[in-house]
Amino acid sequence: MRKSTERLAVGATIAAAVGYVAGILTAPKSGKETRAEIQRNASKARTEAEHQLKSLHSELNNLINDGKDQANKANTKVKKELAEVLAKAHIAKDKAREMLSAIHEGDAEDRDLQKAITEVNKAIKHLKKYLNNPTAEKPEASKATKKPADKK
Repeated sequence: MRKSTERLAVGATIAAAVGYVAGILTAPKSGKETRAEIQRNASKARTEAEHQLKSLHSELNNLINDGKDQANKANTKVKKELAEVLAKAHIAKDKAREMLSAIHEGDAEDRDLQKAITEVNKAIKHLKKYLNNPTAEKPEASKATKKPADKK
């Protein structure tokens, strides 16, 4: 069911983009006006994507800090697992920062920007999932404090 929904969403997006481009190209405007409108729309889309990436970068940074706090309270096994998750999150965060720098320098490609947004979204989702995992909040000491059942 989920794949069919994704396919429908992708198909609708592609159809909308094709329709938009066809509408612009067949509109009764001069080529100069049409190109200027395409340029404005591309600039607007890039600006929106940049804002989205900045927001995601900030959210990921906050989650990384939460993860570090949680790792300090966790048992050895959870610390190791959390360290791996945090390492992957740091990689995504660094890529996002590189992409934001490339945008400001004018060296960013739209597909690279979308790829960075996707990677940061995945890292956020994975880190949230891990941080919300109740087993990650149980320190080793809680196992040692359990009393064995009395045998009769």
